[in-house]
Amino acid sequence: MAKTAKIPVGILGATGMVGQRFIQLLERHPWFEVAWVAASERSFGKSYEEAAKWKMKTPIPRRIASMQLSAAEPKGAPKVIFAALDADIAREMEPAFADAGCAVISNSSAFRMHPQVPLVIPEINADHLKLIELQSWRRESGGFMVTNSNCSVMGLAIALAPLQKAFGIESVFAVTMQAISGAGYPGVASMDILGNVVPYIKNEEEKMQEEAGKLLGKLKGREIVPAEFAISAHCNRVAVEDGHTESISIKLKKRATSEKIIAAWREYRGMVYDLKLPFAPADPIFYDERPDRPQPRLDIERGHGMTVSCGRLRPCSLLDWKFTMLSHNTIRGAAGAALLNAELLKARGFLG
Repeated sequence: MAKTAKIPVGILGATGMVGQRFIQLLERHPWFEVAWVAASERSFGKSYEEAAKWKMKTPIPRRIASMQLSAAEPKGAPKVIFAALDADIAREMEPAFADAGCAVISNSSAFRMHPQVPLVIPEINADHLKLIELQSWRRESGGFMVTNSNCSVMGLAIALAPLQKAFGIESVFAVTMQAISGAGYPGVASMDILGNVVPYIKNEEEKMQEEAGKLLGKLKGREIVPAEFAISAHCNRVAVEDGHTESISIKLKKRATSEKIIAAWREYRGMVYDLKLPFAPADPIFYDERPDRPQPRLDIERGHGMTVSCGRLRPCSLLDWKFTMLSHNTIRGAAGAALLNAELLKARGFLG
């Protein structure tokens, strides 16, 4: 039997940290192949290896290293685009690609809260893809846009989804300890972060509070009705390379024992388990019973970086329960999330 040709994809913002992670994760992917890379004007025309300050722990794929960076414009680009752009640039550039008939699978915050753009975590809300058909780009050119969430809300939403389903959620209090890789390269200056905690990440708390409601909301007709629980977030940057750790307290609508909560996590497979998507982890959530876990150094690679680790479930004297959650911010929280969205789009027939 002849091999099925892979779908050519392009990467906008290919030289940045998330762009590099896209390239790393797409190497040897069974469905997709990087055919086009683009970055800022100062990199246009250079080879990828010459332009990128490669920071991944694996070498630049040989084929990509010699690939010439293209201008960041739709002409000549593939029809499937992974976007790893700053929000200000994405607001102008991503619609231009969608308008040109491209499927734009974005990691940017620019359009996450747009009412007709699905904000998707496949295990949680794959049905939200129906919003694509409401987009003007879809009607006029066939193009469309899909986004993944902010890295700090990604693991939180996954950890909350089975609890919301089983017990209902009334309120959430979350304190994040976020890795420096979440700030991109060169990130936070060493004199600011070493031996320090920075208790402010611009717009991060607002993103967590807004995006969680949309992610865990319900599609009713032509709109998403946000989840009704209240959420309060405190976001901090810490001197960790990769992995966002969060201390979370929750108040549930129905009473639950620790055994039932842990069982809800362990049994959760989400909405797309039957699709067997290549980058979907076998276990979206892993509960670790060891008293000092999860830890970024030891646990972020679980499920190839796509599994969310939970631990330390115990009663909370203010709300009902509290626990610790860890997720890989540039894999599950960024490039891996977008790649999983692309796999879902292909499986659902949106990529031809």
